[in-house]
Amino acid sequence: TPHNPMLQFDNYIGGQMVPPIGGNYLAVYQPATGEQYAQAARSDERDIAAAVIAAQAAQVQWANTHANTRARLLLRIADLIEEKLTQLAAAETRDSGKPLWLSAEVEIPRAAANFRFFATALLHTATETHYTEGTNALNYTLRRPLGVVTCISPWNLPLYLFTWKIAPALATGNCVIAKPSEITPHTAYLLGEIATEAGLPPGVLNIIHGYGHEAGKAAVCHPAVKAISFTGSTRAGRDIAATAAPMFKKMSLELGGKNPNIIFADCDFEAMLDTTMRSSFNNQGQICLCGSRILVERSLYDRFLTEFVARTQALSVGDPLLPTTRQGAVVSEAHQQKILDCIALAQAEGGTIICGGYPIQPEGELRGGWYVAPTIITGLPPNCRTNQEEIFGPVVTVAPFDTDDEALQIANSTEYGLSATIWTSHLQRAHRLADQLQCGIVWVNCWLLRDLRTPFGGVKNSGVGREGGLEAMRFFTEPKNVCLQL
Repeated sequence: TPHNPMLQFDNYIGGQMVPPIGGNYLAVYQPATGEQYAQAARSDERDIAAAVIAAQAAQVQWANTHANTRARLLLRIADLIEEKLTQLAAAETRDSGKPLWLSAEVEIPRAAANFRFFATALLHTATETHYTEGTNALNYTLRRPLGVVTCISPWNLPLYLFTWKIAPALATGNCVIAKPSEITPHTAYLLGEIATEAGLPPGVLNIIHGYGHEAGKAAVCHPAVKAISFTGSTRAGRDIAATAAPMFKKMSLELGGKNPNIIFADCDFEAMLDTTMRSSFNNQGQICLCGSRILVERSLYDRFLTEFVARTQALSVGDPLLPTTRQGAVVSEAHQQKILDCIALAQAEGGTIICGGYPIQPEGELRGGWYVAPTIITGLPPNCRTNQEEIFGPVVTVAPFDTDDEALQIANSTEYGLSATIWTSHLQRAHRLADQLQCGIVWVNCWLLRDLRTPFGGVKNSGVGREGGLEAMRFFTEPKNVCLQL
């Protein structure tokens, strides 16, 4: 509304909120209304250089801070995220257009859980020791922090994925240069305030706002940065790898997905349908783990399609603040246009749109917002662009299959390999397909059920490296073998 002052998100460097050195800001929009409500620092290599200096100044002391103290500080951050849940959820929804209930019930609690998980994991780490027979030697492993690391996160799950990287990096004794998406900077800005309130030493966590090709690139290129943890598009991941690989930096890249949802006739139909609604359209389909290619055993195909379409048509799309809203706005006008272009391509490729396929324009103050009707497309072959390229919106394709092997072949037919879902009551089939699916995560008779101890990531063009549990603790540390002859 016009009388509200424009919010300003400055950088968090050395424990202080500081304006960008160049004095430039970028516009931040509210997807539900299409209106600008804030401006965020448009940072460049000078801001990154200042953040690296602050991080380097704090690095030795933070690396040598007792694990109990580091854990206590991270647990305090988790507590503060929970205490400020209402404020953070409102900020997340305003920034991203997702329903407020989703921000409050899932995303902000998960951000707190990320800090709590890695804070406590820090207290249970162990190193390997090998006694070498015949030489009377003892080999043991030391794991030390890497130093200054860069964490770059996307706009779809802003605080959730931001903290998923920052928490293990801090827990293992690294100082962090963190860049949130320029599209959704609000909760990252608030995290800087929380870090100060929690008593995190200045320079340990630095949060820099700006564009990927400016601030993000500078944070990847800086010679003092030892590792990059990135979640985002495969295209951006390729650019990061091209820059960082010749500099011999460690990289963890969690990239796109085109995930199959394989439904067999012997599944629990109601449980499958409930979950498939979520795995297709939660967060407006803007989750890298959404099952966007739905494969259904032919004998169940007609029944599935009829019920799936009926439920999809009944989904309420609109005001993210209403508790009855199942689907809010997509994140930006450009992204809305991309999704609509993908739907047009599906039609050009011969697909039939049996539900949705159009933008939605709500009444009143939301009329300028960016909404897309949940869309179901049939009649497309596995090798068409619509079934090969990530859309990242509320759009799914549905196709029948006849045999287990055909389902497996279609499922594995893309360049992506992040996750897959299998719906069946047949135990041997579930194990066999789970083994043969080319992806990093397989859910059997469920979806997005997460245990933070498990390795998280994909294969093929879905990325390199793994996050979560010990995998994250190992990524952010450098192992050293010490051999002592007794």
